[in-house]
Amino acid sequence: MLNLTGKTAAVLGAGRSGRAAARLAEHCGARVTIYDSRQAEETVLANPEIGLEVNADLVVVSPGIETNGDFVQSFAKGSGALWGEIELAWRCYSGKTIGITGTNGKTTTTELVRDLVEATGESCVACGNYGVPLSEVVLYDSPPDVISLELSSFQLETIIDFNPDVIIWLNFSPDHMDRYSSIDEYREAKLRIFDNIDTDTPVVVRRGSQVPERGTITTFSTEGEADWSLSGEDILCHGEAFVSISETKLRGLHNAENLMAACAAVEGLTSEVARDALSKYSPPEHRCELVAVIDGVEYLNDSKATNLHALESALRSQTRPAILIAGGKQKGLDYGPLAPLLSEKARAMISFGEIGEELSSVFAKIVQCRKVETLEEAVTMAAVIAERGETILFSPGTSSFDQFNGYEERGRAFKAALPQLTENSVNHS
Repeated sequence: MLNLTGKTAAVLGAGRSGRAAARLAEHCGARVTIYDSRQAEETVLANPEIGLEVNADLVVVSPGIETNGDFVQSFAKGSGALWGEIELAWRCYSGKTIGITGTNGKTTTTELVRDLVEATGESCVACGNYGVPLSEVVLYDSPPDVISLELSSFQLETIIDFNPDVIIWLNFSPDHMDRYSSIDEYREAKLRIFDNIDTDTPVVVRRGSQVPERGTITTFSTEGEADWSLSGEDILCHGEAFVSISETKLRGLHNAENLMAACAAVEGLTSEVARDALSKYSPPEHRCELVAVIDGVEYLNDSKATNLHALESALRSQTRPAILIAGGKQKGLDYGPLAPLLSEKARAMISFGEIGEELSSVFAKIVQCRKVETLEEAVTMAAVIAERGETILFSPGTSSFDQFNGYEERGRAFKAALPQLTENSVNHS
């Protein structure tokens, strides 16, 4: 355990990660003060002016706070080291770390790694940007043998010596442009996961990814040759069938790649053990979640798709003809670039909500379009249109706040409409 006896620590941010970091720093012997720009219990209400007056041995910043902003930098000027919560917690953890980053698919992969590691007989906790802060895990009475650690770019900005035992790099695409001045800056933050690795560190990457040539690289891809590849619904390891995605609740090419990456990262995993563990796995709610198969038609809940990029990813991953249900709040987005992909992947689209009319107008010449007012109407109409062997994909492509209080409520509403379909005995023969 890290020794901070006699040191002072300023923890910035009073959220769950910040409070967990404060408890851990105190456990290590430090005298801790939590600072936040908003009033919170047991914290000091602070601003950049107050930060300039602080001279701490260690400043620990929560991932939600901009590292290069005036608030953080004011504390850093008169203080010692500047770490993120991940750096602090990792220095206190003695087990094996599997670090997972990428723009999309991190949460699913993090869960898969956890389940697969546990299937091999070791204890594992999924944590970091997903679920529980790492600082909480370190303070468990019995910390796990392995951590499946989801890492955002925000968390990787503030690493110093962090050196995972295994790295998974899933993919990269533009995101968080409200935080970064350029795509390159965002990419550089993510690439920091490679900064301290050893020459023999296992690195699992999507084939074609532009990452440093460090560590021992294993590739995966659903497109072309790779160490882990796809043939039909079979995931192959060096050309040999390992698992079948059809035997899981996962759907879509993107989830096939998440599955490949997770399998590749787990030491000692056999096909038999993987098949058993994956048959029991349920993917995260509202992320291309298979919620029902009714008369040969799959119903996927992708309510988490609150922007155009997420909708594109969900569509691109479909291997069956799709009936797309999309719509929600008007955010002023340009959906025109979606047309070629929609033409390729979808047989029809049903739009609803505030943006329903615009979506129907934009794509009427591309695919069969129907416009309705509510999500419930959209589900019922999709059931009438869909044929056996097709997928009804609920991937809204915008936020939910025209009719719902969030994507979770919207996703639950989609699922709530399905039992009525069964009662009505919709027939797709």
